[in-house]
Amino acid sequence: MAVVGSANLDVVVPVPHHPVTGETVLGGDHALVPGGKGANQAVAAARMGAAVSFVGRIGDDDAGGTLRESLAGAGVDTTHLMADGAPSGIALISVDHDGDNAIVVSPGANGRVSPEDVASAGAAVAGADVLLLQLEVPLDAVAAAAAAATGTVVLDPAPAPAGGLPTDLMADVDVLVPNAIELAQVAGANPTDDPDALVAIARGLGVATVVVTRGGDGALVVTAADHFEVPTPTVDVVDTTGAGDAFCGALASALAHGHGMDDAVRVAVHAGALAATAAGAQPSMPTADRVADAMGGWPAMPDDTSH
Repeated sequence: MAVVGSANLDVVVPVPHHPVTGETVLGGDHALVPGGKGANQAVAAARMGAAVSFVGRIGDDDAGGTLRESLAGAGVDTTHLMADGAPSGIALISVDHDGDNAIVVSPGANGRVSPEDVASAGAAVAGADVLLLQLEVPLDAVAAAAAAATGTVVLDPAPAPAGGLPTDLMADVDVLVPNAIELAQVAGANPTDDPDALVAIARGLGVATVVVTRGGDGALVVTAADHFEVPTPTVDVVDTTGAGDAFCGALASALAHGHGMDDAVRVAVHAGALAATAAGAQPSMPTADRVADAMGGWPAMPDDTSH
């Protein structure tokens, strides 16, 4: 599988509460942690056993070296991770006592990812069985990747654009994975937590499968003919940073391994929950063994009983 997306160095600061406008909050010791939605999801998928190629840009700086090493250390192929003259992307993250976070992202080199970068990756993108995308790199690069793909295209529409997504991009997406707020933003609808309303909004997008992530309430899977909910396990939350990325990476990995959507989402909710039990983004991405233990074993493959 392949991931086209962002790589950021996260500057994480624990805080007693998130500041409001004009307020200064004294936090604890900061940590520098490899992150970025694209890189997080690539690491998550690799730790779940997928063979992952990553397409993106980093700066020719110390942060870029750290980001490349983190991806490679997780087993991600970084052949198509290019060094750029711009600084590496960074994310400023405050995390409160409940594990909830607030994030400001400076894209840096991520903002230079282009359709030409996608084209230069060739078969790594076009021939991938599953292509995983997000929106922390320019939309034209995301659209080019989705258009080039011949496998299953999974899009995490975050950060969601206020004006929705282009119809040609949506036509190339097979699986859309928004949270409830992002679903409303993409659809131009009023935000809601009501499951029936979420189903109606999701079906109106015209995407074959929409998986709405709902935090502690699990996930809601919507197709044209059916919908069902998948509960999330109860865990002791430490830091929710990266939990959604763990979900997306695990979902894509499970699909690449041949699991059906129901089992893939079960794997994903367990991965996301486990990621919330540890601090940081990439360091919190669980391994396949941890997820299997939490689930009491892997779901059976369509033609096999092993993962």
